[in-house]
Amino acid sequence: MLKPEMVEELNKQINLEFYSSNLYLQMSAWCEDQGFEGAAEFMRKHALEEMDHMNRIFTYVSETGAMPILGAIDAPPHEFGSLAEVFEETYKHECEITERINALAHLAFTNQDYSTFNFLQWYVSEQHEEETLFKSILDKINLVGHDGHALFFVDKDLAEMAKKGSSSIMTDQA
Repeated sequence: MLKPEMVEELNKQINLEFYSSNLYLQMSAWCEDQGFEGAAEFMRKHALEEMDHMNRIFTYVSETGAMPILGAIDAPPHEFGSLAEVFEETYKHECEITERINALAHLAFTNQDYSTFNFLQWYVSEQHEEETLFKSILDKINLVGHDGHALFFVDKDLAEMAKKGSSSIMTDQA
């Protein structure tokens, strides 16, 4: 049985993961509108991954006999200045999620809730992958530049990554 404080914090994380999914889906719409079909598909797939993350926590809370509670979720931003800004915001958001997951793991450990601590280890590892992935995309954009030709190749890489799975490493086509 989870302590009330842990249930409250896990419910906050459920809602944060739900927001992440909405954010990435909105970013996908912006990318599509700007002609970045590869980036749009990549972000749509990432939005689905975030829903999976939310569902894992939702199920865990429920299986422990506690009540998962969905709260109000703010609308994500829908306007961005560039593809680089989309990925800067995504990287920043993933860093915030990492901080949050680390705080949850710390709370579980310090409260001797080793079952929850063990459950959260998947998220700790996942967040490392997420930060590395989005930092590599952002680095690639900054390396090749922000003109149309360079971004065309980045978009192609993102389309390929969406087909293979988002943890694939970007190619050196650009």
